[in-house]
Amino acid sequence: PDGIGTVKVEEKERFEEIKERLCVLLENQITHFRYCFPFGRPEGALKATLSLLERVLMKDIVTPVPQEEVKGVIRKCLEQAALINYQRLSEYAKIEENVGRLVTPAKKLEDAIRLAELVIEVLQQNEDHHAEAFAWWSDLMVEHAETFLSLYAVDMDAALEVQPPESWDSFPLFQLLNDFLRTDYHLCNGKFHKHLQDLYAPLVVRYVDLMESSIAQSIHRGFERESWEPVNNGSGTSEDLFWKLDALQTFIRDLHWPEEEFAKHLENRLKLMSSDMIESCVKRTRVAFETKLQKSSRTTDFRIPPSICTMFNVMVDAKDHSAKLCAMEMGQEKQYHSKIDDLIEETVKEMISLLVAKFVVILESVLAKLSRYDEGTLFSSFLSFTVKAASKYVDVPKPGMDVADGYVTFVRHSQDILREKVNEEVYIERLFDQWYTSTMNLLATWLTDRMDLQLHVYQLKILIRIVKKTYRDFRLQGVLDSTLNSKMYETVRNRLTMEEAAASVREGGMQGISMKDSDEEDEEDD
Repeated sequence: PDGIGTVKVEEKERFEEIKERLCVLLENQITHFRYCFPFGRPEGALKATLSLLERVLMKDIVTPVPQEEVKGVIRKCLEQAALINYQRLSEYAKIEENVGRLVTPAKKLEDAIRLAELVIEVLQQNEDHHAEAFAWWSDLMVEHAETFLSLYAVDMDAALEVQPPESWDSFPLFQLLNDFLRTDYHLCNGKFHKHLQDLYAPLVVRYVDLMESSIAQSIHRGFERESWEPVNNGSGTSEDLFWKLDALQTFIRDLHWPEEEFAKHLENRLKLMSSDMIESCVKRTRVAFETKLQKSSRTTDFRIPPSICTMFNVMVDAKDHSAKLCAMEMGQEKQYHSKIDDLIEETVKEMISLLVAKFVVILESVLAKLSRYDEGTLFSSFLSFTVKAASKYVDVPKPGMDVADGYVTFVRHSQDILREKVNEEVYIERLFDQWYTSTMNLLATWLTDRMDLQLHVYQLKILIRIVKKTYRDFRLQGVLDSTLNSKMYETVRNRLTMEEAAASVREGGMQGISMKDSDEEDEEDD
């Protein structure tokens, strides 16, 4: 009647017994949440179980239980759950079968990778199907995941310890785990993730060290026996080098190292390595280029060997790859890219200068033959006498025109080979500009040295043929008019025109050879 209920001692004891049994049941269901509520089914059941546990833990119907107490019970359940889940997973993966018998390192690693896949699958299922129910206790689920991963870490460490020291087969395991962990907000750079990084950081550094040494050796050996046969866009050695550097950078980049400072260090190290390797490649190519030219013919018999074009293409390829392999996004590291770019540009200039110097030497050999006809020399006087005497009885061939034709053929062949086989138009244009300019400079100098001499008719014919064909051929190759009609060209042209006028009134004349353009010569060129 006064609203106060009474409970017998026996009833209270019975209630406490039922409450304790219910608490044990609820804790057991929470501990086995993956199996009691598979894939979160029945929907809302796990959340209701957690709510019921909280009510069961209340001392009476009006006094709420402290949250820390509830949290402690759930933490204990989830710690136990991690152990149970991992034991069942190990049994499923049949890892335990390996106990007591000899297992190869490769098999242990294979098992560790297989188990890692299952571990990731379990954690993803927990997130997809049970995380919502534990929303109030999300930090406990993170602890549960870390505990679960720490149990896996024991098996993982055991598998990695028995791997050979120079074996890189375990990198797929790192990539598998890291790709999962780095995308998880709670587990990224967590306890297990940091442990994984600590295990693999020395391995990555060692791998980069060995690859650097291996690539350096392959460059040295490759250039020692390089045939300079064209391979794709360069030579065999350069193609191999760029492929290895790109593969190494791609591999390290695909690791997606989570710790920013170490990741930056790795990138910096690889960019600097690429810069050094490409620099070595460029310098070795430059030396080979000069050696090849020194050993080749110094006369109009010279033909551009394919290897010369391949060396130019190595420079083109090096420049293209350096943009990707040596460039950094930020700060002073961009100097690597600009430094190697400057080196390539300077080396190409030197190679063009060396090749032009070779062409100049060949023209000098032609002019040396013409020098024998200089006015006042014994050979010139003897030649004029014998030609005049012989021409009374037979048709005397034009001496020296084969020299001009040989030079013109050499120039055209060289132009065609370079145009066809060198992959960079800018280099070709620069080469042809310098070649034409050097040719006219040499001819102007040679004529200036003979300012006080009248040219022999044979000298004049050969020079006219060479100058006209050179002008026309380089114009067809795209050399600009501003370069073609240089001051030196005008000097040469004026001198030859003047000499032609003087020779045309002498006995024998020029026999149709003239500095003036004619349709006949155009047809002859065709």
